[in-house]
Amino acid sequence: MINLRYAAAAAFLAAGLVSATAAPAFAATPAGYAGIVADDAKITVTGNGTVSAAPDRMRLQAGVEVRRASAGAAFSGARTAAAALRAALLAAGVAEDDLRTSEISLGPEYDDYPKVSGYRAGQGVEVLVRDLDIADRVVDAVAAAGEEARLNGISFEIGDPATALSAARDAAYKDALAKARQYAGLTGRTLGAVLSLQENGDGHTPIPFEGIHLMAASDKSISPGRQSVGVSVKVVFELR
Repeated sequence: MINLRYAAAAAFLAAGLVSATAAPAFAATPAGYAGIVADDAKITVTGNGTVSAAPDRMRLQAGVEVRRASAGAAFSGARTAAAALRAALLAAGVAEDDLRTSEISLGPEYDDYPKVSGYRAGQGVEVLVRDLDIADRVVDAVAAAGEEARLNGISFEIGDPATALSAARDAAYKDALAKARQYAGLTGRTLGAVLSLQENGDGHTPIPFEGIHLMAASDKSISPGRQSVGVSVKVVFELR
């Protein structure tokens, strides 16, 4: 079997500079080069496909935090503040089913350990915003919910990644096919049937290649930018 670690390896084979029965001694594959494995009967290539899509959902992490002299008062205050925050989010247009309590905390605070100076209680909520047109309104609702309110971060996601994932699969297979054809041609061979095809990962979850970009829009303070979805496939082709 021949391990082709660089694109030049196939050219060496075609020129007769490397024996078809001995593996050439190349260094480890650098970033950006796809490992190619070929023998007399087949060639295995890895193809990568990436597409860009606009996220259509926002996920917001918010909550409340209250400090009181007693544990009971702190916990009661946090519950009251959390109820006010929940009401503000519902009024901003968030569906009730898209609100989820993410954490509840209660603990002592110390000015001079082990002497307790007070108690701090908190409650977190995860908010799924399915309509980005109300994203600014939801963030404003958190900010206006009171001094106990906390905004801990936001992220964006593609609600239905199936279309982007399908396009990425197409691109990944075409990439693998182009590589296989090139290497087959360089060695004086032609491609036959596909012997096997394997998608790396679980085949359902998109692979993010870029982070989420936030940028100012003309009439909004929040924009989801674009997100890359990628797929990698390993394809084995018959060699003729």
